[in-house]
Amino acid sequence: MTLEEIKLRQLTNQYLINPGVKAKVVKDLCGIQAQFMANAYHSLRIRCNECNESDFGENLIKNWTIRGTVHIFHESDLPIFINCDSGKNYLKNVWDDRSFWNQRENWHLTPERQSYLSDVIVNALKKKSHTRDELKEICREKGMTPAEESSMFDPWGGGVRELCERGFINYKVKEEKEFALTPKYEPLEKEKAELILAERYFRNFAPATIHDAMYFFNTTKKKVKSWIENLPIKSLQFGGKTYFYIENGKNYNYNIPDVLFLAGFDQLMLGYEKKENLYLKSEHLRGIFNLAGIVMPPLLLRGEVIGKWKNQNGKLTITTFENIYSDDVALIKDKAENLFGSIKRIEFI
Repeated sequence: MTLEEIKLRQLTNQYLINPGVKAKVVKDLCGIQAQFMANAYHSLRIRCNECNESDFGENLIKNWTIRGTVHIFHESDLPIFINCDSGKNYLKNVWDDRSFWNQRENWHLTPERQSYLSDVIVNALKKKSHTRDELKEICREKGMTPAEESSMFDPWGGGVRELCERGFINYKVKEEKEFALTPKYEPLEKEKAELILAERYFRNFAPATIHDAMYFFNTTKKKVKSWIENLPIKSLQFGGKTYFYIENGKNYNYNIPDVLFLAGFDQLMLGYEKKENLYLKSEHLRGIFNLAGIVMPPLLLRGEVIGKWKNQNGKLTITTFENIYSDDVALIKDKAENLFGSIKRIEFI
């Protein structure tokens, strides 16, 4: 198989050539990373037949999932993504066991106080959804100390994140950090949930290497090999590497798009080991994956990242990593005007 054929399969499977229905796209791509909601919305917008801001969050959940990062995913996938240690910790408001959080030196919650404040938060959300700041104020009124607040509302998650990971609460799908009660569900066994996600990955990100899957799931080679052994996976060779895939019946008789404006934290960048990503030259790596952990929105020209972009207040700024021809500039401008519509000015840097 050639490089172009592999890219065509990946781009098609990721709905970047032939768009799909939002619910199926979100499921097939194992959710969409959503630190910034504008990125998640754009990522789906370029992959879906219809994606409107007015009903964007319908049937979607926002929570910590793959790689310990915040994603949006379909509500029906709660048992897969939030499996609460195979259900053992589902809705369990007892915090005596050792955890990542309570073993930290700056943890200021006793198990009893964490249980009490968890009840305060859950009871408040039974009435209506609340922002993070509103929940802080409610907890303060119930006696939460500044030290306890630093743990319950730790910037990286803390006690609130543990409530999310035990199926109590989740973010609402919006830019503002607002929480709501999680719909009731029955968690799956962890191993079964992992295999379901692995099957989706090798069906919809593929062809992909073992290193790609390790990177995407932040897991071990041993774990990925166990998935491969238990799934109907086929393999192919390219560039001295073995790529794995599951047949999905899709048609790959397409051309690679001339121009793609991908989202920040896009699955096409996060789905494969970043140093081996077929779309990103090594010399451009830091232009997309910066040292602060941000994944910038890439601009692809005929299947290669040639720059990054930013759309702010009607001004589209495109930072190119290499020289491009005038005909390609015209292609990029035409795509931008069709995609964004409200662009007042396009600037190349």
